[in-house]
Amino acid sequence: MPALLTTRRRLLAGAAALAATPAFAATGQHNVTDAPVADTTSAADLVSPYGRHQAGITTPRPANGMVAAFHVLASDPSALERLFRRLTERIVLLTHGGPLPETDPKLPPPDSGILGPVVQPDALTVTVGLGASLFEDRTWLAPHRPRVLSRMTRFHNDALDADICHGDLVIQFCANTQDTAVHALRDIVKNIPDQLVLKWAQAGNVPVIPARPDAAPESARNLLGFRDGSANPDSEDAALMERVVWIGPGNAEPDWAADGTYMAVRIIRNLVERWDRTPLGEQERIFGRTKMSGAPLDRAEGTEAMVPDYAADPEGEAVPLDSHIRLANPRTPGSEESLMLRRPFNYVNGVLKNGQLDQGLLFIAFQSDLEKAFVAVQRRLDREPLEEYIKPVGGGYFFVLPGFAAGEDFLGSSLIAALSPTSQTSSQSIPGRPVTD
Repeated sequence: MPALLTTRRRLLAGAAALAATPAFAATGQHNVTDAPVADTTSAADLVSPYGRHQAGITTPRPANGMVAAFHVLASDPSALERLFRRLTERIVLLTHGGPLPETDPKLPPPDSGILGPVVQPDALTVTVGLGASLFEDRTWLAPHRPRVLSRMTRFHNDALDADICHGDLVIQFCANTQDTAVHALRDIVKNIPDQLVLKWAQAGNVPVIPARPDAAPESARNLLGFRDGSANPDSEDAALMERVVWIGPGNAEPDWAADGTYMAVRIIRNLVERWDRTPLGEQERIFGRTKMSGAPLDRAEGTEAMVPDYAADPEGEAVPLDSHIRLANPRTPGSEESLMLRRPFNYVNGVLKNGQLDQGLLFIAFQSDLEKAFVAVQRRLDREPLEEYIKPVGGGYFFVLPGFAAGEDFLGSSLIAALSPTSQTSSQSIPGRPVTD
């Protein structure tokens, strides 16, 4: 392994344990798509931003999330390094929280103030990725582009709006409350206006379910009323995550990309008026699962945790051959390469000009190989029956940067080192107040 990666992993080894949060450990959540449970979180919940991987990927999904894409104003490696360092500073400050400083009333306040005089951590995670356009538009950066990073292309059912697609850089904000995610976005817009210009943003949430002692975890429901994430890979299985999510030696990626991941974002409008007038039986055949329990149709009296037995149903009499779950994961030899970790949110944007509700799914998925996972699954889903009720309108593909350690390390340091081996990145500390965990 190159010296750069060896040194980096030694730096991060001590920080990896900090990425877990004791507050979440008590919830019994085993999957990032498990529905948040009432009375199990608090404003004091802190998710450490430090570790081999960025937070907000395999950490439990809170009730609220947002994805924001930006244009980047950086014309050379030093400007990009400055951006990464400034983002690191804001991430550390925002995720740890604390009291706001006193300021001169004649000057603009340093904070929006929407969270009051003390900013609580509130389980905030801030996850940063890079888009293909960042590499395409800079000749000095192009040779370091991740191997399968590309612009999101149109699939059969897409009606993509250019105004809400792609971006040089993307940030995912997740938190217990929506105000915390909005506060974090506004903080970054306020503090880095000379290098980041907001292109589009989409907020979402998932329903919080009542606490029920000894109840099995449940996947959160989407706005079509079905459980979303029943067959998600177990995010607590570290070995599985190394294979499905994280970039490693077997992915043939640039050395700097180790411990990062690919992120697919899709803003998928749900045609809820049409869906709500569709018979229940047809809805269930379209998905391949029962609506209330989430159990596969060949085990309709079971639970969502049960696996469909396609070998015993070769003609699709129980689970239709063109059902969403069967096309997405046919469970045939080789289809395990298409596994990805989904972490979606529902969105409600009001009413369209035609009087229809603007509601849908902010689909987010992480994988070690974009082509083998999301793109391959989407190609299998082309022309599925569900397309009559959904319309993807935006999103993009991004490469999520590796994590960073406390102290002198910073987000994107491995990419900056690859750009300039003589860079002083390892000898400069992150600006801002010192933080220890």
